[in-house]
Amino acid sequence: MPSENKRQEAANPEAYGSVLELQNAILEMIARDDPLGETCKRLCEDVEALVPDAVCSVLSVDRAGRLHPLAGPSLSDAYSSALDGVAIGPAAGSCGTSAYLGVDVVVIDIETDPRWAAFKHLALPHGLLACWSSPIVDAHGVTVATFAFYYRERRGPTAFERDVVRNCVRLCLIAIDRCERIVEQERRAFSDALTTLPNRAAFNAALSQLECTVSGRWALLVLDLDNLKVVNDTFGHGAGDRLLQIASDRIAAAVRPCRTFRIGGDEFGIVIDSADALRDLDQFVQTILEALALPADCGGPIVVPRATIGGAVLSPGDVTVDRVRQNADFALYHAKETGRGGFVRYWPGLGSTMTRRLSAIQDVNAALGDHRIDAYYQPIFRLDTREIVGLEALCRMRIGDRVVAAADFQEATKDVDVATALTARMVALVAADLRRWLDMGIPFQHVGINVSSADLCGGSVERVLTAAFEREGVPLHHVILEITETVYMGDGDHAVQAAIRALRDRGIRIALDDFGTGFASLTHLLTVPIDIIKIDKTFIDHLAPETVGATAGSTGANVTAVSMTIVEGLIRIAERMNIRIVAEGVETDRQARWLQSAGCVLAQGYVHSPAVDRDRATALLLAGAQYRGAMAREECRTGRHA
Repeated sequence: MPSENKRQEAANPEAYGSVLELQNAILEMIARDDPLGETCKRLCEDVEALVPDAVCSVLSVDRAGRLHPLAGPSLSDAYSSALDGVAIGPAAGSCGTSAYLGVDVVVIDIETDPRWAAFKHLALPHGLLACWSSPIVDAHGVTVATFAFYYRERRGPTAFERDVVRNCVRLCLIAIDRCERIVEQERRAFSDALTTLPNRAAFNAALSQLECTVSGRWALLVLDLDNLKVVNDTFGHGAGDRLLQIASDRIAAAVRPCRTFRIGGDEFGIVIDSADALRDLDQFVQTILEALALPADCGGPIVVPRATIGGAVLSPGDVTVDRVRQNADFALYHAKETGRGGFVRYWPGLGSTMTRRLSAIQDVNAALGDHRIDAYYQPIFRLDTREIVGLEALCRMRIGDRVVAAADFQEATKDVDVATALTARMVALVAADLRRWLDMGIPFQHVGINVSSADLCGGSVERVLTAAFEREGVPLHHVILEITETVYMGDGDHAVQAAIRALRDRGIRIALDDFGTGFASLTHLLTVPIDIIKIDKTFIDHLAPETVGATAGSTGANVTAVSMTIVEGLIRIAERMNIRIVAEGVETDRQARWLQSAGCVLAQGYVHSPAVDRDRATALLLAGAQYRGAMAREECRTGRHA
């Protein structure tokens, strides 16, 4: 016996042929990734052509269990809008009840059925007297939508209509599943997996949209977490990931309703389009920094997130979106150099400065790649015998026949990557030269190498130093690391001081360079001790003892007297603290004699030699290095290296 469906198909072959055409048309739309709403609308229209007595409706069900119209081309906008957001339940009309129970719900009389009691006033004025709804259930058994027939007479579905709807439910499920997969793919493509924030691709898309629809005033902030690398290196990447998650949550909450994006490893972008935020951008940024600056449990370690922020503002007709982004990057770059943990807003002229800096960075990177970075050496000598006891290695860049001093590419060394690359290059060169001098039997003591805060905070200097000196077979006691006052203070970051202590624990000596030019204090030596203080050339330049008294009361005499007093006092204090003093920039015999009479033992400057290449340095060492006997006598007298 043929089934009821077979009998219906045999009785109405044209109708079933139309169902097949409908199915193919909808599948083609799904394959083309047409919008879900358009696909469902076409489905309803085609079904209504097959079943003229029916009014079709497709409603989606969100995760909170609320209905939302997807398609209902023959329903009024007022009716569809009234259903938007209705919660599903056991008495929520045909569709809400079907979604709630997960079964077909047929209501032959909307006016009298209790399931429509709260909604019949919406349907009846439109002549909708009956409603049959079927749930659309996904592979996990979750109702994701409903497909409904409304009738303008009190009746239920026919066998043919049931067959049509079964096909429609399957088509809707395919379309919804396809749509959700596309949405999920886009979400993954535009979301950061770790923080769930929109990612760099979403950031670029948002800026592109701004380019197309820019109106009014808005700003862009670029934020860098300052201590992510330290946390990763110290506590592991698990703690670093947790720090990123906590920081991203705090940033997003602090700037809401403005949008936050994770655009790099430790970098975030924030698009500010709120009038309140723009009214006082500095205060707005301060709320972000304050929100971050709370202790965070990173899976055991307690870390206080720290950030540096750069920003740029756009007004209509001012500049392009790309320029605003570049300006914000310039501001961030400048902020990181002038003092991490703060905020810099772009101003006209900053871009020119940063362009020059970037050009310098490119030049230095090219020189590193071409092996045009070299070490020159300036002797450190005894004032009494003029014997060389050590050298300071100074970075030089060769450009054609010219040799360029580090001061000429100082802008580039403010970049962390450039600074660490230069240090690695200098350490390798010095280790190789030391090996050569030791093999020649030169009575050699030490070479000073300048290091940056990036070398110390990142922990790279110890690794680089150890690897290079072990490779050349040179003991580490032949090296002294020279750190400027600014680096020594480390912008308030204790990472520098901790690194200094760790290096000294390894037996590596530390020299405080350019002492007197910054804001270091001798009191800091109590907590972060060093081995050598190098008095800056500024003080030495004013040492002219014969002028004191001859021009009493003059500014020059006063400056000279003050300089002499400071240097004499520093020499005495340092000696009691078992710290060596080296006078920098000694250019005249008069200065050398006064320093010696004041108790200074070691000096450095043109009075002996400028910085010279390795061949000339070798000749100087062969001619004037301190003999081992003299070195031994000095060590016996003082208990330390000369």
